[in-house]
Amino acid sequence: MPVSPFRKLAPYAELARQQGKIVYPLNIGQPDIETPPAALAAVRNADIRVLGYTHGAGTESYRRKLAAYYQRTGMPVVMEDIIVTTGGSEAILFALLTCLNPGDEVIIQEPFYGAYTAFAIAAGVSIVPVTAHIKDNFALPPLADFERAITKRTRAILVCNPSNPTGYVYSRAELESMLALCKAHNLYLISDEAYREFCYDAPYVSALQLAGAEPNVVVVDTVSKRYSACGARIGALVTLNKAVYAAAFRFAQMRVSPPGLGMLLAEAAAELPESYFDASKAEYQARRDLTVARLRAMPGVVCPCPGGAFYVLAHLPVDDTEAFGQWLLESFSYENQTLMLSPANGFYQTPGLGRHEVRIAYVLNQTDLTAALTCLEHALREYPGRTEPLPSVAKTAAVLTA
Repeated sequence: MPVSPFRKLAPYAELARQQGKIVYPLNIGQPDIETPPAALAAVRNADIRVLGYTHGAGTESYRRKLAAYYQRTGMPVVMEDIIVTTGGSEAILFALLTCLNPGDEVIIQEPFYGAYTAFAIAAGVSIVPVTAHIKDNFALPPLADFERAITKRTRAILVCNPSNPTGYVYSRAELESMLALCKAHNLYLISDEAYREFCYDAPYVSALQLAGAEPNVVVVDTVSKRYSACGARIGALVTLNKAVYAAAFRFAQMRVSPPGLGMLLAEAAAELPESYFDASKAEYQARRDLTVARLRAMPGVVCPCPGGAFYVLAHLPVDDTEAFGQWLLESFSYENQTLMLSPANGFYQTPGLGRHEVRIAYVLNQTDLTAALTCLEHALREYPGRTEPLPSVAKTAAVLTA
């Protein structure tokens, strides 16, 4: 079982804080947006005498309201298509346990959400990567690359849309091509849609909005990012395939029921108007623009502009981003401040990839984010393992003049 790629440097951050340093956590997708007060109030004001088990698929009242939320987004979902899970993590694990048997293979575009590796290990299945490249802005690789990766053991293709860690957003045409490939080879299309509310440059398309999705598509979802409610531990597995649903429900029964208090919170959140997302989406887009502009101004840094979620995956001019991340916490400070990053090697399956890349989560308010990026700028100047020389003042002046 691998170490979490976004938590592996946490012990060094704890030591840095003990030394009195301010450590800006850009390593993990923990939003600082306020959890909806109405959702918290639903838990606070609940008249509960016995906090008991619920139905294994979740309370009927929450599933009905969640189905209504999906319907408003154009997904043809009813209550009976939803299994409430303990966070999106359990939904992913249930999807792999349901759609694949031990020894089977799932194809995933890399770089991918680092925890997929752990879920695959727990399910006894193998990840077959198809690599996207920073020079292409981590766009969907050619469909032929996916087709070449299919073997007799392949059972599913897993996509994350918008992508964690790259922020890439799949278009309707790209999703339709992926679904067509799955249909041609009798595969499942597992769609991780944790960040659907945060698409900045194009409308969001769910895999369950596609024509003919019923037999092949399994959506995994969570309230963690949507409502800034990571601690509620409420997710969902959604599918119109009744056989898949029945099999996944047996796993849901194994763990008895999802968190009762979390469902109270999520049910209240599901009743919020669509306009609720306007402010948080605008704030994340402003943070994205700030982050990308600052990174692109740093010599040697390559930073695609993500279309969704709240991450950027950038190339840094350093020998190894894991070593750099540890150095940031152990040996560096700027005005008694430093930052924690996620080395990107943990987001790749192919050995050796991601050593010069890092994931940055722009989840802090813009004041703290600006301070963190200033720390990064100074650190890249001072780091002894820098791999690209800094431009001279004369060269810089010439470029600016030109």
